[in-house]
Amino acid sequence: MLRRAIQYLPIVVLALSPALALAQAPLQPMISAPTSISPILPTEAPAPAPAPTAVQPASQNAPVTFTADEVQYDQNAALVMARGRVEAFQGGRILRADELTYNRNTGVATARGNVQLIEADGQVMFAESAELSNQMRDGVLEGLRGYLLQNGRIAAAGARRTDGSIFDLSRVVYSVCDPCKDDPLAPPLWQLRARTATLDRNEQQVRYRGASLDMAGVPVIWMPYFQHPDGSASRQSGFLSPSFGVTKYLGGFTETPYYWAIDESQELVLRPTIATSVAPNLGVDYRRRFNSGEMEVLSSIGYLNGKDGTEEGFAGHIFAKGRFSLDETWRAGFDANRASSEQYLRIYRYGSPRVLPTTVFTEGFWGPEGFARVDARAYQGLRSTDDISEIPLVLPNIYADWESPEDSLGGRFTVDTSNFAIFRNSGTSTRRASSRIGYALPRMDDLGGIWTLRVRSDLSAYDFDDINLAPNYATGSPDGQSISANIRTGLDWRMPFLRDGGDWGSQVVEPRIQLVTGPLTGSQYRIPNEDSIVFDFTDANLFSLNRFTGRDRQEGGTRADMALRSAWFLPENRQLEALVGRSFRVQEDGGPFYPNSGLVNRASDWVSRLTFRPTSWMDLTGRARRDGESFASRAYDISTTVRPLSDTSFTLGYLQAPPMPYLNPFAQREEIYLGASQRIGMWRFTAFGRQNIELNRPVAAALSALYEDECFIFETRFVKNYAEDQTTNNLYPGATMLLFRFGFKTIGDFGLRAL
Repeated sequence: MLRRAIQYLPIVVLALSPALALAQAPLQPMISAPTSISPILPTEAPAPAPAPTAVQPASQNAPVTFTADEVQYDQNAALVMARGRVEAFQGGRILRADELTYNRNTGVATARGNVQLIEADGQVMFAESAELSNQMRDGVLEGLRGYLLQNGRIAAAGARRTDGSIFDLSRVVYSVCDPCKDDPLAPPLWQLRARTATLDRNEQQVRYRGASLDMAGVPVIWMPYFQHPDGSASRQSGFLSPSFGVTKYLGGFTETPYYWAIDESQELVLRPTIATSVAPNLGVDYRRRFNSGEMEVLSSIGYLNGKDGTEEGFAGHIFAKGRFSLDETWRAGFDANRASSEQYLRIYRYGSPRVLPTTVFTEGFWGPEGFARVDARAYQGLRSTDDISEIPLVLPNIYADWESPEDSLGGRFTVDTSNFAIFRNSGTSTRRASSRIGYALPRMDDLGGIWTLRVRSDLSAYDFDDINLAPNYATGSPDGQSISANIRTGLDWRMPFLRDGGDWGSQVVEPRIQLVTGPLTGSQYRIPNEDSIVFDFTDANLFSLNRFTGRDRQEGGTRADMALRSAWFLPENRQLEALVGRSFRVQEDGGPFYPNSGLVNRASDWVSRLTFRPTSWMDLTGRARRDGESFASRAYDISTTVRPLSDTSFTLGYLQAPPMPYLNPFAQREEIYLGASQRIGMWRFTAFGRQNIELNRPVAAALSALYEDECFIFETRFVKNYAEDQTTNNLYPGATMLLFRFGFKTIGDFGLRAL
């Protein structure tokens, strides 16, 4: 029979919920569906419909165009009957079926056989049959199948649509798990089954009644009522997944967060924690976006009852930050962090930082050439051993730098300024204004040698109160002013000798020598030290003009820095590279270097670096420092990673560090650590351990296992941290955590934590 088309009075195709998405892949059978539901679903997404004979307006009163292999019209009964590849068009909406009957008197349309309902936005639903009425706003469907957003699949024995926005489903199955490739009829990893369910288009929620959660076809959780978003909204108010656990201080506890989407630009999360041994705790997270920036506030309030030596009374914390663009060049921001105590943060699992910084700043960027920042800083020490009176307040802190374009000789100038005022109730208060000017000029000679001339000048002025003078200078005044000036000139030469070994790769041997000179700086005891306390002599700063990290301490005198670098680059990214170097000073006094720094003597300690990659599955990197006279070991930092298989890796490391005057306790540190990771299918297993060789005791240990596929996450983790001082009478001399997490994608996570 010839294919015919007929156009008749306006009807409206069913408007489906926006949560129903167009299938982007073949739609597979819903596993373990109710027995009354056929397991057969279309194996392909609907093909594009042929264009109707005329373009119709996208309105409910627009005429409907039918195309079918056979169309009949019963004028007496006012029935339009279409059979064979039926497609009904109205604007962008499409109704497909094997057979369609439309009663013009009652306005009821009945579709049978492979029914597909496709909205203008591409949303699709499948059914065995559908009866549509009330301009297609109401309808009854049998054998429903379909895709929800976020890979959701839904099946129901029957469905009723009311007023174009409510879908009432019976005998429902929902899952986001892909069917098994080897056995598509096998139960999915998990699925929700319910006696009835309601898909509410207005509230964008799916509500189940008489529901159960099945794992591999076995019911594991029964729920008289359950609700989750339909996936069509990017954010939506409602309860988040709860977590449960037990700790030494809290006893048994549960946390049930509530998420409030206030409007399109702000949101709030309430995190009440109810425990058996302490009063309730409330965490409040607030986030907001502005046209010019964003802000986040994480806070909490609770009550500590003095158990196990903790303080008693109300306690809390606030961690806040904000970033705001002022214009194309400038931005402003803040970080505000305060807490009642470290114990409070540990007890309620808000982290355990030792120091909390608070900063307010504004900064500007001028491409790669210029930068400026003005900020104010305050700190809170959380350890019981911290002396609050010695914690500094920095107001203001000003920094700016600028780099010139390349001049006619090929060199560049750099200029910067660093200024601050630091106040302490007890100890040194310092005001500093400083500037630095530098110049670097690279050149290459005819033999291939690379020469670099570097000049840097530092000038700093100080005003200070109550400076901590060394005993040898105790007769000096603790208050006063001082000026520090220094100029350093360095001439750096290196000659890379290259050899192309063909199939054996290429080799590089590069000697490097740098001569640096400048005035002697002495002990600098009359200059406060605020930014040069931390110091570590390695190959990374061997050729620095001033080896101190800041500018409150200046290196002086004349010295020669020497190093030899050799590298062998093999095919397939294999590599062997080594560097060894040392520094020699002409004068005995080169600056205020402390013992164990490696630069106290005229001849420095030896520093070295090794990179070894014999194959694509092994990497070794190490740094070492040895005594310049006895060659005794001073410091080591070695780590190696081995990947014998693509899914297997091992990490081994060794750390040795000498006693540092700025670290507490003042003791040598020697540790070894081992880590392993293995992936098996969807599983990843990891293990980690760290041992203090000096004290012959463990420092930390951790084990974890993670499973993740397209619909489910399972994670278990065990972490044990050991105290640095076992004699300390502290609530948490160490920390132990055991975590279990079950994540059902699109419906929520459930966790159990023990501490």
